[in-house]
Amino acid sequence: MTHLCWRIRPGHDDGQASVEMAVSLMIVTLLVFWLFEVCMFMYTCGVLNNAAVEGVRYAIMHGTDSTICSGPDAGCTDQAPYTRVQAIVKSTASASRHDLTAMTVTVSYDNGTAAVGNPVEVKVLYTYVPYIQLPGLRGKVSFSSRGQIIY
Repeated sequence: MTHLCWRIRPGHDDGQASVEMAVSLMIVTLLVFWLFEVCMFMYTCGVLNNAAVEGVRYAIMHGTDSTICSGPDAGCTDQAPYTRVQAIVKSTASASRHDLTAMTVTVSYDNGTAAVGNPVEVKVLYTYVPYIQLPGLRGKVSFSSRGQIIY
């Protein structure tokens, strides 16, 4: 009668290292892609915040005393929805390399006029669409900037 006896030699794990390497590579790859997506989210937030600031900068420089007025006043050529301010915001936001059709830009003049000294606010609302569909990164982000009309 023959007995089968498995010899266990020290230092031989028969494929254990391959399995560990495969699992480790999958985890590291997932973390790298997730880190990339988080970086892109932060970059997009920075660009959209800057876009809101640029929109306010345009609006405060184009009040009723400007030859190219943007505001709710009767003499302004750019009245609601303030397409020139929105165009500046969208132009600046295009640096995010995302689809901007999901972005909403709202411009509001608090006192209903674009006269010098009155406040103006630009709000940017964007539904973030990740490049890679990973959990926890899809959602709406909102940025706003306020300024006082100086010209």
